[in-house]
Amino acid sequence: MTKAFAPIDVGRIKTYSLKGRKSKVDRSDFARMWEPGGSFRSFLDRLPGILAAADFKAVVSAIVRAHGENKTVVLAMGAHVMKVGLNPVVIDLMRRGIISAIALNGAGIIHDTELAMVGRTSEDVAEGLADGAFGMAQETSGFLNKAITSADDKGYGLGEAVGRSLTDAGFPYNEESVLAAGIKYGVPVTVHAAIGTDIIHIHPDFDAGMMGAASHRDFRLFASVVASLEGGVYMNVGSAVVLPEVFLKAVTLVRNLGHRVERFTAVNMDFIRQYRSITNVVQRPTSSGGKGYNLTGHHEIMFPLLAAAVIERIEELRN
Repeated sequence: MTKAFAPIDVGRIKTYSLKGRKSKVDRSDFARMWEPGGSFRSFLDRLPGILAAADFKAVVSAIVRAHGENKTVVLAMGAHVMKVGLNPVVIDLMRRGIISAIALNGAGIIHDTELAMVGRTSEDVAEGLADGAFGMAQETSGFLNKAITSADDKGYGLGEAVGRSLTDAGFPYNEESVLAAGIKYGVPVTVHAAIGTDIIHIHPDFDAGMMGAASHRDFRLFASVVASLEGGVYMNVGSAVVLPEVFLKAVTLVRNLGHRVERFTAVNMDFIRQYRSITNVVQRPTSSGGKGYNLTGHHEIMFPLLAAAVIERIEELRN
């Protein structure tokens, strides 16, 4: 037998006053209209204090605070950051002492080296792949595989070996190189390679054992950086898998050794949300008392905005 339903009686519902209700959006957090001729600082002040804009402001404040308190600020970045033209922005932050350390994946040394050598990088993969020419630039592989050998000879990590090799070679565009800047400004740049992922690995002069040893030395140096992260900021920009995994392993290593790494700010910046970068950077490592943020957007827009906002705030505090 079909059950009969009648419209529910709403005559006895309980209400309350809107004036006393807690609301998540307040007009005090609204954006303010733009005035022609305004400054960048004015633009920042006019952003709303809601959602991503509020997170952006919080990240700026965390970096400025860490810098002011001489805490560690780490930039872990995929090679895409270099490929969209951001080396000058990164190097400026190194020069200003805002970034304490940088971590790269294996592709980072390739694009950074080509930029230093000829001022250009990023070949047309589809075009080169058709006849097997992709990744076959002789200068790139020859230089980097020789640098890897020097790392083994001198006991360098991979980042220092490439940075020193670039500096010694005196390439015409070394001022555009993050690795050369690391040597110049005393900022450690570590490189975390995965064998088989990069073009230099397919050349006959590549030595996997030497690269593995040099990259492992860099992992240990990176772990030392992570051990000092309490009160600091860790930024993962444009690495979806390798660097988030490396960071997670470094965190567990240093905590196992007794280092306190709990209250810090973790930031992921990418143009799409990825599982490992959100889970292994933003969420898991900060669960003991830190704070994690995810800023979604194109690197070529978002990272210069972040850098400019940080620099503006630091200069304002100085004056």
